[in-house]
Amino acid sequence: MTRFIIPLIAVVLFFLEPVFSLFSPIELGDVRYTLVPRFVIVYLVFIASYYDLRKAVLYGLCFGLLYDMYHIDIIGIYTFLYPLICFLAFVIIRQVHRSTGTVMLLSLFMVVLLEMMSYLFASLIALTSISFEVFMTARLVPTVIANLIFIILFGWLFKNLIYKRVVEKQAGM
Repeated sequence: MTRFIIPLIAVVLFFLEPVFSLFSPIELGDVRYTLVPRFVIVYLVFIASYYDLRKAVLYGLCFGLLYDMYHIDIIGIYTFLYPLICFLAFVIIRQVHRSTGTVMLLSLFMVVLLEMMSYLFASLIALTSISFEVFMTARLVPTVIANLIFIILFGWLFKNLIYKRVVEKQAGM
């Protein structure tokens, strides 16, 4: 049963991201803050850390392609970045102690890396015209705060579901 829950959660998170992006941008005073939910990449980092790199990269490839087709007109940015982030998370988590708190911090770091790399690509191909300082204050910081709240709320649940699947897989189910 858990075999189907792991990809199902990824699909649900993919469709929840645009729902939560409806809360953005937020205007406080003269500044507009943009919150970008990155639920799928957080979940993929948990899969890469606790379950299987191949599945995480495969899901990253599929959801990156879907993200490119659904949100951006240029196919390839997130199709490349999602599997890369999964691979980097796998490499990093093998070098440090794999506790839930460490994986949560790694997920947050990977969200920052994804945002920075997507900004870099967007600025290189002239998809965005905002300065780096504006990006940092009006987009990156609010995105990190919003995704930190998501990670705190759902990190333990992701770990437990993935761990349950690992136990089932080892038992031959």
